[in-house]
Amino acid sequence: MASSQCLENPPTLTPTCGAGTVQVFGGLNTYVTGPSDSKLAILLISDVFGYEAPLFRTNICILADKVAAAGFLVVAPDFFYGDPVDLSNPQFDQDAWMKAHNTDKGYQDAKPVIAALRSKGVSAIGAASFCWGGKVAVQLASSDDIQAAVLLHPGPITDDEINEVRIPIAILGVEIDHATPLEQVKHFGEILSSKSELDCLVKVFPGVSHGWSVRYNVEDESAVKSAKEVHEDMLNWFTKHVK
Repeated sequence: MASSQCLENPPTLTPTCGAGTVQVFGGLNTYVTGPSDSKLAILLISDVFGYEAPLFRTNICILADKVAAAGFLVVAPDFFYGDPVDLSNPQFDQDAWMKAHNTDKGYQDAKPVIAALRSKGVSAIGAASFCWGGKVAVQLASSDDIQAAVLLHPGPITDDEINEVRIPIAILGVEIDHATPLEQVKHFGEILSSKSELDCLVKVFPGVSHGWSVRYNVEDESAVKSAKEVHEDMLNWFTKHVK
């Protein structure tokens, strides 16, 4: 289920332009940015608002461009087939939306995208996820599909799912989060730390709420600083493990 807190904190719709292009990739409309011949790729799995909110793009594209500047080919697929959550629609039905766009389907849809990356000669792939995308990334992290994962303010995830993780994973949580509360984030850290063969990072950002890494007020200096820090943590994780 999508985090209700995610829906309580929708993106600020400010017009932005990404450096990449939207193209069909692995059967999905996808925001693609970065060097097309890179052997290293990052899959961005968005929250329920997708990479394109009504009329204006969200900060997902800005973040994708930032990761691409480090030399990665970055793909942000539209896992919602042109139907992201739109809270401006008075007839929006959250339960029906989640039934149509469940995370198991997201996991299956991610596979052709990964196959398309491999067909381009990509040798290592990381996945970064936000809220809804967290469960998709955890499923990928329990397979051989990717080499590293980063979960930024993930939605609801179970202990059993975390137990299945078999690749380096970073969980970057927040102090104020009903979807994945602080104590649960710490508990996930305990589970991962018990796996001596697994490199993991669990970090909690104080004073910020669910969704802050891609839905922050650009005029709030503190919010921008916190978002910049988590973006750097994510990029450092991929630089270390996707190579």
